[in-house]
Amino acid sequence: MANSVGWHVYRYELERSALALPGDLSAYASDLRSWAERLGRRHGQRFLLGPDGLPDLRVNAFFAAPTMRNVSDLTNRDYAYSLALWLNFLLVRARGWWEATEEDAEEFQFWRLTDPGNDGRVQTSSFARDVAGCRKFYRWAGKRYGVLDPFDELEYGRGRRQENVKWLDPAAIRRWRDLGVRGRGLDGRVDRRWRGRNDQRDGAFVDGLYGTGLRLSSWASVVLPELPRTAPGRGYFTCSLADQCAKGGYGYTYWMPRAVASGVHAYHEGARARAVRRAQESDLYESVRGLRVVRLSGKRQGVGIPDGKGGTAQHAWNDLSPQVRKRLFMEGPQGLEPLWLWLNEDGMPRDAHGWHHTFDAANTRIADLGLEHFTCTAHMHRHSFALKWFSVGRLIFAKRLGHLTEEEMRDFREQFGDHWHLVQTMLGHRRVETTKEVYLEPFRNLQVDLLLAHADGFPVERFMADPFAGHPRVRTDPLAVAR
Repeated sequence: MANSVGWHVYRYELERSALALPGDLSAYASDLRSWAERLGRRHGQRFLLGPDGLPDLRVNAFFAAPTMRNVSDLTNRDYAYSLALWLNFLLVRARGWWEATEEDAEEFQFWRLTDPGNDGRVQTSSFARDVAGCRKFYRWAGKRYGVLDPFDELEYGRGRRQENVKWLDPAAIRRWRDLGVRGRGLDGRVDRRWRGRNDQRDGAFVDGLYGTGLRLSSWASVVLPELPRTAPGRGYFTCSLADQCAKGGYGYTYWMPRAVASGVHAYHEGARARAVRRAQESDLYESVRGLRVVRLSGKRQGVGIPDGKGGTAQHAWNDLSPQVRKRLFMEGPQGLEPLWLWLNEDGMPRDAHGWHHTFDAANTRIADLGLEHFTCTAHMHRHSFALKWFSVGRLIFAKRLGHLTEEEMRDFREQFGDHWHLVQTMLGHRRVETTKEVYLEPFRNLQVDLLLAHADGFPVERFMADPFAGHPRVRTDPLAVAR
């Protein structure tokens, strides 16, 4: 399975400069982009190419089908790689996907989860994603081509959701950020070998992941009008995550710490503004296909988008997907500017999947500095965010409510809920049971607004240092430990 020859995942990049078709194909369309669009392909849509460099049109039709257009880009990506993995497994067994049997699915399960000869074995949660993608494909293919679903009767234990949960404490979060994306050395000073050019952007992004608890895809999809207006004396700012940018399509209220908001605004006025100016000077934005120049409403809750008939249609930010948001521009004094917050160096909106490369590069840099096993992923920031509020809530609960009798405590819980409801609210989970499944043992809490007021400036690090020192699931600052 390590052979590089096999099925691979690609994407249509229809926003790049159009390439002319060879003479024999010019009768079909003037360029490759026009041809792809004529065939109903969309920018960013995945497709697979086989070991001979040729596609299976039946497989690629699946990615163009409504069943895949109605799921998130992240799910599209995961299902594409899961399906490619399955096709490569069948390739080794010399079997076509339309010929696959239940025995093939069971062997695939053994190889993914148990086979000692497979160094890339995964947890059951990852295998569950593979099965979900393959089942979706076979349900679609079964209606069109009459093939059977080899995964239909497959049984497997999904395992406990918390099995892969890892955290960093606040000091480790800062150390990872400074070493990995801000170019610091082990002594805390700027590393003269550092050649990074996006430290302000990347630092603001990772600070936001930890400060807000948002998922990577959600934080990556924020637009300028959704940023809070800073005000003196406030430690947190209330924000709204749009339904179209949230997992499962359910947005929620989240809170942005002042330090995060300040870092984002500094990026907006600094590195981002410079990237926009460079793009404006090179007329880059004028060449963007599908661009929409919009009109913002005074209350920043919606946007007017040209309707193609000479008028403007009002849309709430809550209803606009990341794909639509990336094409929205406003007209400023110096020209066009994207409303998408996070930009690449060339001034174009940054795809969410690009941030995974940022984390990979940061982990590689830290390893090159000589720190082993000090890695971090985007979702570990979210887990660390949950642990932070668990810790703060527990301490404040004991400090502020320790004088209450057992009956008074019971009344308080009935009125305000318990600590699990706080963590559930901060993470945007729809069910408190989800929070309990993923994180720590039950503990009691305060009302969200009251806890936020106490958490502003609260010595979280000092409190967390002792109870979580040496915990197998919590990574701490390795340099502080060394000292």
